[in-house]
Amino acid sequence: MPTAGPSPNPRAHRRCLTAAAGISLTLALAACGSDAEQPDTREEPTESTETAGAVTLSGEWPLTGETLEGDLPDHPVYVVKIDNTSSSSPQVGLDSADLIVEELVEGGSTRLAVFYYSGLPDEAGPVRSARASDIGIVKPVSATVVASGGAPKTVNRLERADIATLTEGAPGYFRDDGRAAPYNLFVRLSETADEPGSDDKPPLQPYFSFGDEGDFAGDIQAQTIEATFSGGHTTAWQYADGGWTRPDSSAENGDDFVADNVLLVRVKVGDAGYLDPAGNPVPETEFYGKGEAVLVHGDKAIKCRWRKPGLAGAIRLIGKDGSEVQVPRGRTWIELIPAKDGEITVSP
Repeated sequence: MPTAGPSPNPRAHRRCLTAAAGISLTLALAACGSDAEQPDTREEPTESTETAGAVTLSGEWPLTGETLEGDLPDHPVYVVKIDNTSSSSPQVGLDSADLIVEELVEGGSTRLAVFYYSGLPDEAGPVRSARASDIGIVKPVSATVVASGGAPKTVNRLERADIATLTEGAPGYFRDDGRAAPYNLFVRLSETADEPGSDDKPPLQPYFSFGDEGDFAGDIQAQTIEATFSGGHTTAWQYADGGWTRPDSSAENGDDFVADNVLLVRVKVGDAGYLDPAGNPVPETEFYGKGEAVLVHGDKAIKCRWRKPGLAGAIRLIGKDGSEVQVPRGRTWIELIPAKDGEITVSP
């Protein structure tokens, strides 16, 4: 069984904010129609003038907003697709991530898009397949997708979107004989980074508009979160010791991701246009456009709206007064909650 070493970039999690009167917030997300099945030749959303290149890096890590000393790494942002079912236990390498996005896949389950840039884990996995949903998730920072492969339609979509991918056979991949396939594929990203590819690109913009934690104006007390993706899957969160953790995590003991921020985003989910081997429709999360969101930092939450102009655009948050809500610097977990069947519950 692979084991992950300590995070190469350990961080001290931030202190609790001063407690205020508790309010329970529940967003029962209203129905939102799915797209009809799309042919393989469909056009991707066009980019607006507010997308890639409009926001440049300025002495901060692009995924966390923390101070960048020296030069950026000589490898791209890697996004490893990691299984998030009970079969993945234990998940390896999450503690080294800068950012994680949880997305809906077939059967009502979810999969993780795990971003690595400021540090690389010894090992990460189990590595699973890519989805077309990943385009809008990874494109804002020109990331390279590390996945076991993908359906032909997905591979075609990723290629047309100019997304670099690394699949089994690339440097760093290995199989763990102590696990059953397909949950035995892992990657050593340090070996991957030693052989850069011709498609590698540095990020041109930060993933969010970052700010100081002292400027975060959360007005809702938060101690627990439930992010419901489907009738069969809810991700639960609990706040303790200055960070957010998943009580039901499948990560290795001591190797889980501790979030400074949890961003819950209401998204439209369409049809990817094909079935999985079990005959289930494969959903496609449309991570562009606009909608409702909840940003949680420390023991406070704020309800806001999000906008993301095109697949390559950086996500921006807008408060009820129309002003920008900045994401406090640190590690963030994004929950892409389906607008039709999903639900967000934040409780004191």
